[in-house]
Amino acid sequence: MEDQDWLARRFEEHRMRLRAVAYRMLGSLSEADDAVQESWMRLSGAEARDVENLGAWLTTVVARISLNMLRARRSRREDPLGPHLPEPIIDRPDRTDPEHEALLADSVGLALLVVLDTLGPAERLAFVLHDIFAVPFDEIAPIVDRSPDAARQLASRARRRVQGERAVPDADLARQREVVDAFMAAARAGDFDALVAVLDPDVVLRADAGALSPASRVIRGAANVAGQALSFSGHGLLNQPALINGVPGAVTTLNGVPIAVGALTVRGGKIAAIDILADPERLRQLDLAVLGD
Repeated sequence: MEDQDWLARRFEEHRMRLRAVAYRMLGSLSEADDAVQESWMRLSGAEARDVENLGAWLTTVVARISLNMLRARRSRREDPLGPHLPEPIIDRPDRTDPEHEALLADSVGLALLVVLDTLGPAERLAFVLHDIFAVPFDEIAPIVDRSPDAARQLASRARRRVQGERAVPDADLARQREVVDAFMAAARAGDFDALVAVLDPDVVLRADAGALSPASRVIRGAANVAGQALSFSGHGLLNQPALINGVPGAVTTLNGVPIAVGALTVRGGKIAAIDILADPERLRQLDLAVLGD
């Protein structure tokens, strides 16, 4: 019993890091919690006192579990009609939950998670572990059954994809808010030119209304995205400001019922990506109580 208590205390020291690794791998808090719980089960059945570096051992275990979960998910998922957005982390616009801060370090916005979701499972793991959590390639290699050099190449391909999509937001959150507020004001006013002015010319809008919904779509280009924004202005919709995965966004309601959660990624002073979750089933599973505090 004493050994089990000691083990539980040691595990709790690493829980937040493990959850952060799993969330970046899976894009789902519930699946991340499942992966962390399974890592605890494996630890409780191991000779933990013989593990020289428990943190590294647990990181490897939860990464391997997440990799297997990701591969299993891909094999059973139906081909979606449009993009599939990860599970968003929602906070009030003026503060972030302390537990969320650990999950959202390294600018893990929705746009980045969307890009990570387009990678192969092994590429995603190599990038997440090395570029975000500084795990050396000789420790990553056995997880993906590759040599260290091959693991390095996996991470390099993933890195080029992430950089090409410009998925990491500007560092100045206050400036991000200014740009997003200008976008919202222009949409309310029906000002097409003002909308285009705050949008990156290559902006991408991704809307996930459900795997089989024809409303799921990807729209590219400032003029096209501005036109889409104008088509949804009015109609009795209310936008409640929020932080979505650490970047400015909003929860949109109609007659008090949430119908969408949107995150706007500002890069280079312009809105480079808009990610909207509008799947009714998934929206019902989100905890939006934090916005009412």
